[in-house]
Amino acid sequence: MTDRKDEKHKKAMQKQKTSVDSSVAQANIDRAVAILLTGNGKGKSSSAFGMVMRALGYGHRVGVVQFIKGAMLSGEELYLKEHCPQVEFYQMGTGFTWDTQDRQSDIEAAERTWAVAKSYLEDASLDLVVLDELTYMLSFDYLNEDAVLSAIQNRPSGQSVVVTGRGGGKRLQDIMDTVSEVKDVKHAFNAGIKARKGVDF
Repeated sequence: MTDRKDEKHKKAMQKQKTSVDSSVAQANIDRAVAILLTGNGKGKSSSAFGMVMRALGYGHRVGVVQFIKGAMLSGEELYLKEHCPQVEFYQMGTGFTWDTQDRQSDIEAAERTWAVAKSYLEDASLDLVVLDELTYMLSFDYLNEDAVLSAIQNRPSGQSVVVTGRGGGKRLQDIMDTVSEVKDVKHAFNAGIKARKGVDF
């Protein structure tokens, strides 16, 4: 019985390897990519910062802009500022829109922050740019959609970009190479469990 299972497993893995090798062989375009991490689940920003760490492992230069966040410290901010001086890091710093409750002030902050983000998207020395929570700026109509999409599309050819946040609209999705949706299946917060330092922020 064990021999039969082993042989069945081997055949299945051989078939899978053939399929994977074929897919790898067909992917022959070598260029930077645009990635959108969206959906109602937790982990979009965490995934983006995972890519930051990956890029740093290869000695790449990285730029990070955080929209929405910044009124309170986060683990990624603390780590990058202390240990990664090669990372350009900027936060809008106003916190969540439901905290500020001042649309005009939020728009002005978004425009200031976008000016920094746009400069990163024009900097060919940056291999990776992360625009964390940018989608909200489009959903809330704080930034000009045409200008944002144009800057992403016309960035340096060797620069990859990662955009995070819920929504963002179909036009944003259409210009991205990869769109991944994070689904909220279950969340500790909904059971009354506090956000945990080092895990949630």
